[in-house]
Amino acid sequence: MFSIDVLRSGLPVITAPAEGTESVTVHVFVGAGSRYEQGNERGISHFLEHMFFKGGRKYRSTKEVSVAIDSKGGDCNAFTGKEYAGYFVKVAAEHAELACDVLSDMLLYALFPQEDIERERGVIIEEERMYQDTPMYRAGWDFEELLFGDHPLGWDTIGEEKVIRSVQQKDFRQYKERLYSPDNCTVVFAGNIDQARAVALGEKYFGTLAGSKERAFVPFEHYGKEKVFLRSKKTEQSHLVLGVPAVGALDKTGDISTRAGVDQSRLHEAIGLITQEYLLCAEKGVSDEELQRAKDYLRGKFTLSLEDSEERAHFYGKQKLLYPEVLDTDAYLARFDAVTKKQVDTLAARLFTPENFRLVVIGKEDNKAAMEESLA
Repeated sequence: MFSIDVLRSGLPVITAPAEGTESVTVHVFVGAGSRYEQGNERGISHFLEHMFFKGGRKYRSTKEVSVAIDSKGGDCNAFTGKEYAGYFVKVAAEHAELACDVLSDMLLYALFPQEDIERERGVIIEEERMYQDTPMYRAGWDFEELLFGDHPLGWDTIGEEKVIRSVQQKDFRQYKERLYSPDNCTVVFAGNIDQARAVALGEKYFGTLAGSKERAFVPFEHYGKEKVFLRSKKTEQSHLVLGVPAVGALDKTGDISTRAGVDQSRLHEAIGLITQEYLLCAEKGVSDEELQRAKDYLRGKFTLSLEDSEERAHFYGKQKLLYPEVLDTDAYLARFDAVTKKQVDTLAARLFTPENFRLVVIGKEDNKAAMEESLA
């Protein structure tokens, strides 16, 4: 079970207690992913995530933030995606208040010192270069660009180097003011904690969060018409992503794709096998046994994940931030159980058609026409 309370500021606080655990995760979700960025801001969402860890009024440096949590054996981390960002601390239940103290100081009272901004530029640029040099990461980014083009959904979350080099303190403050507000955030307490304590801690440490959301993300209209993108790179393997535009969880944007790293000489064979499976699924559908196996797999993975307080926090927080309703675990699993063979077969027949296929390859392959032919 879980509960949702709304603080006087309008900030939602979710309590998701769990028996048999001694940990608590405090997780702050913010609707501030890279999809909200404009062209001259590419990467600011991710850069801002880094800057929050430089400290606030009380914990004034990365070291002070780390020592506060590490000294209690806890974990502190964050991420930035397309639709949202998240910041969490996981600690033994007795240190739940410390988790709130550290997170609220970071997020509400960040100072963004100029010297830290300059130092972090280099860190992020090196991170970006590392991903550029990792074909499976780069292939995923290229696939998104192939689908979504010059739209925030098609941009790398990590950002563009020229923006990373130019963003200033005022830019962070303005971006934070536009999106880090009670109506665009959710605080989740998951694990060994009760509702009364969670709400009290939420009010004490996050109740002063103010303002209102000032930006919506740019709507997406049309998928790119190009079917193949090749990136020449000296690699031992060919790295590929092959997929189709699909239904989305939040709006009409989405995709289904298959990734692989294969011997250069077997690239065409791999593409043929993947497209063959897609077309077979579209033509014949799935068997009852396959559908049940998929349901059992998803149910098992989901159930095991809930033993981790951080995963439990993520389950509820993401729903509250992005979806029209928050399901409990039983209702969520019931959605899986309700899926029918007919629904899967109908969707597969609609999606897995040659005209929908999109392919990205990183490696030595340079014959785009041959790649397009392999998808026909």
